[in-house]
Amino acid sequence: MQSNHEEVTVMVGMNDRTAELPGVGRTRAAALAKLGILTARDLLYHFPRGYQDRGNILSLLGCPDGTVGAFILTVASAPSSARISGGRYLTKFSAYDDSASVGIVYFNQPYVRDIFRVGATFRFWGRLSYSGGRAQLISPLFEPVLPGKPLPALVPVYPLTAGISSKLISGLVKSLLDSGCLCERDDIIPIATRRELGLPDLADAMRMLHLPQNGDEVKKAMRRFTFERMLTFALCAGLSKQSLDSRRHFQIAQADLEPFYSLLPFEPTGAQRRAISDIGRDMCADASAPPMSRILTGDVGSGKTVVAAAAIFTAAQSCIQSAMMAPTEILAQQHYRELEPLLGQAGIKVGLITGSTPKKQRAATEEQLRTGELDAVIGTHALLSEDVVFHRLGLVITDEQHRFGVMQRTALSEKSGAAAPSPHVLVMSATPIPRTLSFILYGDLAISTLDELPPGRQKIDTFAVGESYRERLDAFIRKTVLAGHRVYVVCPAVSPAEAKADTEDEQLGDGEDQRQLHTATETAQRLASLFPDIPVGLVYGKMKSADKERAMADFAEGRTSILVSTTVIEVGVNVPEATLMIIEDADRFGLSQLHQLRGRVGRGSEKSYCVLVSDNRSSEARSRLEIMVRSNDGFAIAQRDLQLRGPGDFFPHAGGGARQHGAVDSELFSVGADEQAVEQASRTAKALLDADPMLAGHPALRERVEQLMTVGINTIH
Repeated sequence: MQSNHEEVTVMVGMNDRTAELPGVGRTRAAALAKLGILTARDLLYHFPRGYQDRGNILSLLGCPDGTVGAFILTVASAPSSARISGGRYLTKFSAYDDSASVGIVYFNQPYVRDIFRVGATFRFWGRLSYSGGRAQLISPLFEPVLPGKPLPALVPVYPLTAGISSKLISGLVKSLLDSGCLCERDDIIPIATRRELGLPDLADAMRMLHLPQNGDEVKKAMRRFTFERMLTFALCAGLSKQSLDSRRHFQIAQADLEPFYSLLPFEPTGAQRRAISDIGRDMCADASAPPMSRILTGDVGSGKTVVAAAAIFTAAQSCIQSAMMAPTEILAQQHYRELEPLLGQAGIKVGLITGSTPKKQRAATEEQLRTGELDAVIGTHALLSEDVVFHRLGLVITDEQHRFGVMQRTALSEKSGAAAPSPHVLVMSATPIPRTLSFILYGDLAISTLDELPPGRQKIDTFAVGESYRERLDAFIRKTVLAGHRVYVVCPAVSPAEAKADTEDEQLGDGEDQRQLHTATETAQRLASLFPDIPVGLVYGKMKSADKERAMADFAEGRTSILVSTTVIEVGVNVPEATLMIIEDADRFGLSQLHQLRGRVGRGSEKSYCVLVSDNRSSEARSRLEIMVRSNDGFAIAQRDLQLRGPGDFFPHAGGGARQHGAVDSELFSVGADEQAVEQASRTAKALLDADPMLAGHPALRERVEQLMTVGINTIH
């Protein structure tokens, strides 16, 4: 149900906690916190994922089955209610427009009987279907049509969670904007820049985005917020580079790498050799050059770990220690299992420190780091502990750069003491970044790209299918497991409650109905029941860390043959036996994310497959999935994703941490994603830093950039 919002005008501050806001309270505040919404600022930056175009009123006559849209209808009969099977409560009545009549049905909403009076007119929003030749709307949203009270044409649809509706968020945001909580000092884009680029100020942009009068307002607002995010990244990169250029580093001698290459059981690709050469040149530069600060990007399976091993080998030849930090314990353990025996052949001692390392073993490893007996250590955030101190740390490697903030890299870099020379920094990422965004994201880093796959790797065959293929898919799963291989099944939601919250109020007018999402828990139960002789595992992001690590390890070591998961496996371990990836509701994910998930298979010599399952019949969804079917090139896919969806998957999510996947109006949300916009942000950042190197004259902007540098890109607006 949709109704007019209550007019509440109370002065609030941007940093006020949500529980203190009018109309929220403790229970709703707890639900909002699940979306990352803790303050008034978070609420305003929880952007819509799309809009329902309720201004385009449809006529009942001639509407085909499955049409989603707005209808202005007059109630023709008094609602009747009855209990039906399953204990559900059914309310139904009829309504009409100038062309035809329709039956309207609500389940478990008995209160609507008192709302729909014969002769009253409402604007309904829902999916028109036909049963026995009669038109019907099932549980449509509605708003009363009243004289002198025009209804909004565009209604925002937000990322949701259980207990939170788009209507609630919209009402809370309207109250905030009406309170005048936004003022000029909150706007981080300088006035001169806004005028030069024709960008609206913060207050106007927020109103245009949350309470738009038309699509043009949405485009103007999105252009402003896209620029805002790109500008903060460019400034973050610029400030990091300023700091980098002023530091000294350990002198490392040019190493003879032929002994290292002789240890490898394969011939490195040309791309790997070029990257190793780039890194060696940076690390062995004379004292007048700044320490290395380089990112190694490469498609999934391109062999970044070998390049990192060469860097560790080079450092060790000059008695310089290395530290490699991974975002998860299981990934750190995987790196250790790969690097320890390889480098051990060259006499290089490698240790491991994670949260679950036994106390006695950890103490011994820490002592070896302090004395210099250990040449390298691999670990998780546990490496940032005060107890971890190095003798001569000269190389810091972080895997999956986007999981770490600049300050986390810096903290690890200072593990030899503040007075010690700064270590060289190498960051690795399997997330292909479009060239137009590389400077914004990694402006402080030189870039090496692995654009070749190791020999023996086969192309992953990708298929897009509908639900009608379910029996064949199940048979394919069994066949794959019986052949000795393993299967990933990825779902967009963990539980039915999360799936319901994710689809509520979601119809965007593209012909898609409120399809029930596949959930990880239900899918795991179904597969376990279907295949009682096949062990099925389950993993999702909110599991306890130890349980998550155990589920991933069980799959990697063959104790389970099918792993059902959410996108938590996007950054995962190397399981060469995994040859089949099934992604349910594939239209719910961005192209780059689909490609990352696909990269979990095809890591051995066996032929691998990826099946994208979706019943979304919209032309946009079909064309996006077709891109995945046709291409295995991560960089080309990332560029196409940028064009289709905008930079939201590369930059911090505007929705307070909630991933904005799903049915999105690409025409509205891709604006500002072009190369010109990126260049504008880069030029503006350079001009600001040239005139004011520490941004002292722009305190709000400085605060935002410092926050970004501290916590990393996944949690900043």
